[in-house]
Amino acid sequence: MRRRLFQPEHEEFRRTVRRWAEAEVYPQSKRFRQEGMVSREVWRKAGAQGFLAMFADPAHGGLGLDDFRFDMVLTEELAARENGLYIPLHNRIVAPYIHRFGTPAQRDRFMPGIVSGETILAIAMTEPDAGSDLSGLRSRAEDRGDHWLLNGAKTYISNGILAGLVVVAARTGPGRHEIGLFLVEGDRPGFARGRRLEKIGLKSQDTAELHFTDMRLPKENLLGPAAGGFKLMMHNLAEERLIGAVQFLAHAQRAFALTLDFVKERKVFGRALGTFQNSRFVLADLRARLDAAQAFVDACAAEHLDGALSSELAAEVKLHASETEGAVVDACLQLHGGAGFMEEYEIARMYTAARVSRIYAGSSEIMKEIIGRGLGLDDRPRRGAAEGEDRA
Repeated sequence: MRRRLFQPEHEEFRRTVRRWAEAEVYPQSKRFRQEGMVSREVWRKAGAQGFLAMFADPAHGGLGLDDFRFDMVLTEELAARENGLYIPLHNRIVAPYIHRFGTPAQRDRFMPGIVSGETILAIAMTEPDAGSDLSGLRSRAEDRGDHWLLNGAKTYISNGILAGLVVVAARTGPGRHEIGLFLVEGDRPGFARGRRLEKIGLKSQDTAELHFTDMRLPKENLLGPAAGGFKLMMHNLAEERLIGAVQFLAHAQRAFALTLDFVKERKVFGRALGTFQNSRFVLADLRARLDAAQAFVDACAAEHLDGALSSELAAEVKLHASETEGAVVDACLQLHGGAGFMEEYEIARMYTAARVSRIYAGSSEIMKEIIGRGLGLDDRPRRGAAEGEDRA
C-alpha cells in the first residue's frame, strides 16, 4: 500500500536508517537481550548519524528538522526489529520537554549531549501507587529557598539504568495538580537506581526503579513553572500516543512479514502451510486489518503535522494500534505452531514484547475512558482539559 504521507526525502532517510540498523544494531540484538539493555556505544553512533533530537537547534548539534515524519520513519525501522533501542522515548517524549519548555540556559546545558547520544533520556512519572492518575503522586519537591529538596521513588522507568538525565515529576504543593518537573542528572548525590526490572518481554530495553533521597536540586533544574508540570505533561500526550501507535503497528507489520515467509516454506502433509485455506484466510484478514490500521495511523500523523491531533483521536489511534498489534502477533504465533513457542524464533519474542503496548502510555481501558468522555458520556462534574486527562 502506497503511503501518501511520505515524500522522497523520507524514503531516502528510511533507506539510510535501515542500512545503519542492519550494520550496527540488529547483529547485536542477542547480546542486548542477554545484558538487559542496549549499549551506550549504539546510542552514540545513533547520535553521530544525526538520528537523535533531529529538531534541535544546529547550535546544539541538531539538524533543526522538526518534521514528525522523519521520526516516524526512524521509529518504524527500529521498532520492527529492535524496540529495546528506545529512541522514540528519547526523541519524541522526553527531549521535547527541554526543547519546548526549557530556558535557554537549560537547552545550552543539556541539548548537545542529548543530540550526541552522550546523555540518554528518561522520564520518571509512574510510582508504586500512581500510574494512570498522576494526581496520586507522592514524590515531593520542597522549596528550600535557594534549592529544591526532592524525595520519592519511581518505578517501571524506561531507560532507567542508562539515563544520564531524568525528567522527574514531583508534587510541589497541596493542590491536586500542583506538580513540578525537575531535571535530574544521573550522577547527582541523592539519586539511586534500584534493580533492573525483569520483564516478560522487551528484554533488551532497560527498565528500573529510581529513588531520590534528600536530593538537593538547584533552582535552575526546575523545568517550567513550579506548579505547572501537570499542564506540560498533558501538552505532549497526543504525540506520545501517536508515536506509540507508530511503534506498535511497525512491530505488527514485521510479525506479518515473518509469518508470510514462514508459511511459504513450512511443509505440512507435503504441502506448504500457506496453501491451506485456513492459513490463506487468516493472513488475508490480517493484511486487511494492517492496511486499515496503517491508513489510520498515517491520517493521525497528517492531523498532527497540521497541529490538529486531538487527545480523543490520539487515544483512538493508540487503542486501535495496540489492540491490532496484539491480535496480529497472536495469530502469527499460532501459524508458527510449536516453533512459535520457542525463544529462538523471533515471533515468540515479539509475542511477549507486544503485550505491554496495551498498558503503557495509557492502558486500553484509559483510552476508552478518554474516547467515551469525548462522546459526551461522562457524568462527572466538568473540569478543564488538563484536569480531565489521564496517562500511564
